[in-house]
Amino acid sequence: MLARHIAAAIATVAAAAALAATADARWHDVLDTPAAQSALAARGLLNGLGRAGQRIVAVGQRGHVVYSDDAGRHWQQADVPVSSDLVAVSFPDATHGWAVGHDGVVLHSADSGRTWTRQLEGREIGALLVDFYSRVSLGDAKRTAVLLDDAKRLSAQGRENPLLDVWFRDASNGYVVGAFGLALRTRDGGKTWQPLMHLIDNPKALHLYAVRGIADALYIVGEQGTAFKLERDAEHFATLELPYKGTLFGVVGDERAIVVHGLRGTALRSIDAGRNWQQVPTGVQVGLTASALDARGRIVLASQAGHVLIGSDGGASFAPATKERSAPAAAVAEATPGVLVIAGPRGSQTVALP
Repeated sequence: MLARHIAAAIATVAAAAALAATADARWHDVLDTPAAQSALAARGLLNGLGRAGQRIVAVGQRGHVVYSDDAGRHWQQADVPVSSDLVAVSFPDATHGWAVGHDGVVLHSADSGRTWTRQLEGREIGALLVDFYSRVSLGDAKRTAVLLDDAKRLSAQGRENPLLDVWFRDASNGYVVGAFGLALRTRDGGKTWQPLMHLIDNPKALHLYAVRGIADALYIVGEQGTAFKLERDAEHFATLELPYKGTLFGVVGDERAIVVHGLRGTALRSIDAGRNWQQVPTGVQVGLTASALDARGRIVLASQAGHVLIGSDGGASFAPATKERSAPAAAVAEATPGVLVIAGPRGSQTVALP
């Protein structure tokens, strides 16, 4: 009897070991695993859109990047060296693009989105932060110690913290932001990156959801009505006081007006470069999750429930663009004058603007 119990125990242990070995053999690090080619890549979750000249580039789940040269009617899949979920993409010109996402990944394309290379990822960001805040002198010992502690915490978490948005002014100068206040910039096209947290007054390490350059300034928005502005020649992000303390998902505009948007249909507008803000009625009660400027300079907002709104007067008011709702939006871009591409949980769709 005892022998049977021992034999059974040995068999159980052996089976468990075999199962663990099989699972280990099947596990692949998404940062080291190229995105799988799939005929359904353009129909899955797409989170970000960018324009590489006349080409539309979309990024999404499992490292999928697809691009269209006919305003979103047909898509081709790009070659991507990771299978991390991607959430945002930025093309400052028709050739060079950057995409970011989970696992702290930053990807670069030098051929209009056809192929991508990895520039940075979460296994490296922590060490980068610790090294920087161990060496930098901020003139405030307490502030420096806090930033170093935060850097060590992020380093210990490894690649857990995603990058949530990216914006490049040109092929050299770009910014990425993400969870827990993560913010970095590059001045050499992504070859090297410098932390920005010491330039941003974000003591609660709130998530930063969007970064955009508008006119001669850079804006960042995020949790709890968080908003910051960096002037072109400044070395510190000014905190913007907004009459709203809910989450903001995006910022859009031009030299005439700036609009930030977020939960519960919230849109706030400033016509004095962020010094004063007024809430703009949208007629929508769900999150406004995406925005863009169209060829006519109109502000386009899209919601998580499929609303598309047009601000023809610099965002002073918004009106529905269509009678029927489109698909839920994670990102929106104008493919050709008067035609939007909307990306979301079910891939992409096109919407004609009035």
